[in-house]
Amino acid sequence: MNRRPAFFCCLLTVLLLAACNGQPIQRKDGSSSVRNFSIKDLAKGDVDDVVEIHQKEVIGILQALTLKLYRRNPNEWRKSGFSSAEAATAALFRPLPLWHVSAHKNIDWESPLRNLWRDDFSPDRVRALMTGLLIMHMAAFNHQTEFYLLTEIDAQKLYNAARNTEAIVWKLSTAKNQGGEPVLLSNGLDANGVANLSFEREFGKLIGIQDVLARVIENKNNRAIRFGVVNLASMVFLPI
Repeated sequence: MNRRPAFFCCLLTVLLLAACNGQPIQRKDGSSSVRNFSIKDLAKGDVDDVVEIHQKEVIGILQALTLKLYRRNPNEWRKSGFSSAEAATAALFRPLPLWHVSAHKNIDWESPLRNLWRDDFSPDRVRALMTGLLIMHMAAFNHQTEFYLLTEIDAQKLYNAARNTEAIVWKLSTAKNQGGEPVLLSNGLDANGVANLSFEREFGKLIGIQDVLARVIENKNNRAIRFGVVNLASMVFLPI
């Protein structure tokens, strides 16, 4: 059997896929949406690409929120011994490239999200909050960072992560210490008395991304999402 035609067909397919790059999006910060073609892309479906894009957006929002919270609450990064908000943020997300072998995926994400609001909680509250959110959202993706045709993603986990995040946003906005001050500063008024709602916008994007992706996966798997809410008073989260 002559295998040369089949080989050249496969080679032509690879070359065509490599050449089919659309016009990349140029962002304000100078970054681009373009990415290099990899042979691994042949094992991916359209939904797999969608999942990876959404996950990268989720991680990017979590990084932005971490940096903003550290800048708003500088005493927290000092508790962890870092020299700046930027250094503390970078350290929190350093395990991501090797997340599949990182011990972080085995850490309980619920406890820090419940305990950091206590008056007697002495460690870095921002680190506790964002570590819990990062692990929870990565758990919603089954702790994977690459997705292929046979990869299983559960729409229910994505939906639950969005609802849990809503509960955290409520807690962040309402939690006060014994002195009546916010446990963590987030939204507020600037020097001119103008409301700064940048935290709310970032959290809103995070929740929206997870909800849209949950619907995409629900449609793909033909498995209905069970709708639920978090008990805000007890902060009993939906399972991931």
